[in-house]
Amino acid sequence: MLDILHTTFQILAGLIIFASAWGLLPLDNWWVRGVDFPRIQFLVIGVVSLIGLLLLTPDWQWPEIALIIALVLAIGFQLRMVLPYTRLWKQEVLLAKAMDNPVQVKLMVSNVLTPNNNTQALVDLVSQKQPDILITLESDKKWERALEAIESEYPYTVKVPLDNLYGMHLYSKLELIDPEVKYLLIDDIPSIHTQVRLSNDEVIWLYCLHPMPPSPTEADKSTTRDAELLIVGRHIKANDQTAILAGDLNDVAWSKTTLMFQRISGLLDPRIGRFFINTFHVNYPFLRWALDHIFHSPCFTLVNIERLPSIGSDHFPVLTTLQYEHCAQAEQEQNATSATLKDKQETAEKIEEGKKEGVRLSEEHAEQQNGDNTEAEMTTTPPPQRP
Repeated sequence: MLDILHTTFQILAGLIIFASAWGLLPLDNWWVRGVDFPRIQFLVIGVVSLIGLLLLTPDWQWPEIALIIALVLAIGFQLRMVLPYTRLWKQEVLLAKAMDNPVQVKLMVSNVLTPNNNTQALVDLVSQKQPDILITLESDKKWERALEAIESEYPYTVKVPLDNLYGMHLYSKLELIDPEVKYLLIDDIPSIHTQVRLSNDEVIWLYCLHPMPPSPTEADKSTTRDAELLIVGRHIKANDQTAILAGDLNDVAWSKTTLMFQRISGLLDPRIGRFFINTFHVNYPFLRWALDHIFHSPCFTLVNIERLPSIGSDHFPVLTTLQYEHCAQAEQEQNATSATLKDKQETAEKIEEGKKEGVRLSEEHAEQQNGDNTEAEMTTTPPPQRP
């Protein structure tokens, strides 16, 4: 029995070492980028394997010693990736100060899952939490009709109902100025770009994104996902915008692309120095990671960020309350990471690659849609009557 356990720990250690090295490959393919996601799980399995090997290895020879050394290095690598999202790290965003008449923005992000019919759960949650801004992802006409119940309190709306799992809706109590729906790279993957007037008349930018994930069933590469995020990040920096970016980015906070986005945009992550906000997958507690994000300019401090109860989707909603404090900007700008010349060059390269891949995927999606329409016509058209 102990021999079987020892062999099991050896196999697990080998897998963790392999996965840690595999993720360093400079490729955008889903079968490489997929290892960016479960780093917490890799860390837990690696530590358990290390303890098991230290307790059960009967004879310390060079192969066993080499395995332990490699495993310790892999654990250290995984720990370095996820440690910033714990209380052991310095907080990137300051806690909001107590103020008279504070200027705050309460923003809820919810990937509703298109087939999910529990629409009332979200309506009830919005009524309970009263966010200033609600962003829904994967929302179609069914969800749009259900959310008509909240529109009396949310006079400003942007509606993009789609049946392809990339529909998007924005509901706001705060005034939206010149909102636009843009298809940055792929013709049927929208994003919402708008200015928002805060309660003190300050105008900021809000970007709502939901790019395609790298997966065997959707995009076979992360190229367009990465490029979409970097396009917006570069635009924010180039135009010196005060901005909030939120949505289901189909990426984790510690990925190479998300970290580069922070350097390129200058935006901050309120989770750093606090805790994980693992939103996906609702039904598998051990296989959860953070896919739903919010990043913001240094003039915002954090009041609260919390994961909300499930509404029947595969994602938990997230509620974030930020406070506008212009006086905090200088101090918090020091916490923002700066882009290097290599970052800027790599960003430009990734954006160009993303544009080319976006054209290919747009054509692929159009062909698929035409094929679906043809099949539907063939199914619904009655056969001709014989004379």
